[in-house]
Amino acid sequence: MSQVKLSSRLDRRVDNDYDHTLGPANAEITLVEYGSYACPYCRAANERIAQVRDQLGDRLRYVFRHYPLTGSDIALRAAELVEHAKDAQSFWDAHIALMTRSETLTEEDLIAVARDLEVPLPDADKAREADERAKARVHADVKSAQVSHALVTPTFFINGRRYDDPWDESSFADAMLGAPGHRLRGVALDFADWAPSAGVLLLLATILAVALTNSSLGASFVALWELYLGVSLGDAEFRMSLLHWINDGLLTIFFLVVGLEIKREFTVGRLASVRSGALPVAAAVGGMVAPAILYLLVIPAGAWSHGWGVPMATDTAFAVALIVMMGNRVPAELRVFLTAAAIVDDIGAIIVVAVFYSGTMNFGYLAGASAIVATLALLNRFHIYSVTPYVLLGVLLWACVLASGLHATMAGVILALFIPTRPPPNLTAMMVQADAILTTEARRSGEVLRHGPSLPAMRALDAIHDRLESPADRLLRNAGGPSSYIVLPLFALANAGVAVTADALTGHEPLMLAIIVGLVIGKPLGLVSASVIAVWLGIATKPDEYSWRQLIGAGALAGIGFTMSLFIASQAFPVESDFSAAKIAVFAGSIASAVLGVAILWNADGQRGRKDG
Repeated sequence: MSQVKLSSRLDRRVDNDYDHTLGPANAEITLVEYGSYACPYCRAANERIAQVRDQLGDRLRYVFRHYPLTGSDIALRAAELVEHAKDAQSFWDAHIALMTRSETLTEEDLIAVARDLEVPLPDADKAREADERAKARVHADVKSAQVSHALVTPTFFINGRRYDDPWDESSFADAMLGAPGHRLRGVALDFADWAPSAGVLLLLATILAVALTNSSLGASFVALWELYLGVSLGDAEFRMSLLHWINDGLLTIFFLVVGLEIKREFTVGRLASVRSGALPVAAAVGGMVAPAILYLLVIPAGAWSHGWGVPMATDTAFAVALIVMMGNRVPAELRVFLTAAAIVDDIGAIIVVAVFYSGTMNFGYLAGASAIVATLALLNRFHIYSVTPYVLLGVLLWACVLASGLHATMAGVILALFIPTRPPPNLTAMMVQADAILTTEARRSGEVLRHGPSLPAMRALDAIHDRLESPADRLLRNAGGPSSYIVLPLFALANAGVAVTADALTGHEPLMLAIIVGLVIGKPLGLVSASVIAVWLGIATKPDEYSWRQLIGAGALAGIGFTMSLFIASQAFPVESDFSAAKIAVFAGSIASAVLGVAILWNADGQRGRKDG
């Protein structure tokens, strides 16, 4: 599933001829601050910056950019005032004065600094050229802060990366000096910030699985996934192979994330209104039905016909990664459409797995699962917002669903439906409360036998933090990364390995053809046809931002089945040779769909522009 990611990189590179800088241009460390003279935290951090400069000397270049507090007239006027400085020395003298002259920024501070700079205070009623230049400069810094996702003041960037860790001496020094742990974390964040990263990691895991399976290590690699792991208590034990722990256990986290994404989209997201969600919903339904029909038309009657669900699924990570990598050639609205359609596609895949690819039912465990679901519903009904009881009940639910004969991953989707959301908080009230607590604790910091915030204050701040985000959003934020960067690559590593041998190919031509036809032809045919019909009937409207040709390209990309296709194939084909042939067909169909989709989209925008012109 796609996760919303805010870039942690600096929008505008530092320019010594333009920016306000202290330190040599070739310094190995550049610290950029987006700050406000009226912000008490910026004023407190000012002393910390002085300590860092003392510590690092010429190794550090410090840059200050304006980000006046929103709605604060005095903050904006102070930022514009220092831009009247005639040279760098005058600017920094004014900067330090505004940061340190009094406990909080006052009108007297502005008057005193204006007198030192030998300029009149900025006057909104009298337009002057110098004032206009100052306003433009401050506006440019504010825009840069917003594009860089500087959400608060101060926000620091160290060598172009946003610094979100604590400001204590040890943490700040580790970040500045590039401690190994901090560098490793930075590399990981860079990769995660790159939009196609999940798809790339999935591709690398797939290539590695195929390479190892067909190497001299193939037998050992296959045997690895058959190792049994579990727990025992007396005569009772619970064991599964490593492959099943991944497919039935870890993949539940992926389905939990899918469920949370679905819930978000249908409550506050792109599918919240009938009108906005009609086109991707119709497209997704068509994109599921047509491949299944084509598969059944091509495949001969027999055991293989049970695999009709294999070509139905779309792999969001791969499809969206390709769209992102094409950049401006593909409008953002088309990415929104494809992502929304993929979410509906996931719902269809989940239903198909639950209804058609589950085992024999054990009604005792099914009753236990139902009782747990009822308990989850009660917790939700009584507005229990702590995540812990839901997670504990989710583990029990997973065990019951596994033993009941349904596929265990269904527990993740069911749990997601009951993780509660909350009405949006009153941010103003929350911030006032937090500020009051912090201010009170700061006044007591110098008291005898006091080493830090009191326990009641910490509990109150924890409560405010918990209220700012709903349990569903918090769980999605925390589980989304592991799902994309751990669970799915492990799933690919365990399931994508296929030995390309004559045995896997011979005699399986109809099966492979049915899957490839379903993915390469069925997906775009069903998706586009259903979209055309929905628009023709007036049920949905197609945004003007993308053309029908671009919609066809997105339909072709939807034929990248992979993750869910492999998962359904593992359930549909218990015979190893059949499963191997199905995997080869899924790979071939997904690659063909990717090439076809990129080829259609690559020049689609240019041709549309010539036609429109």
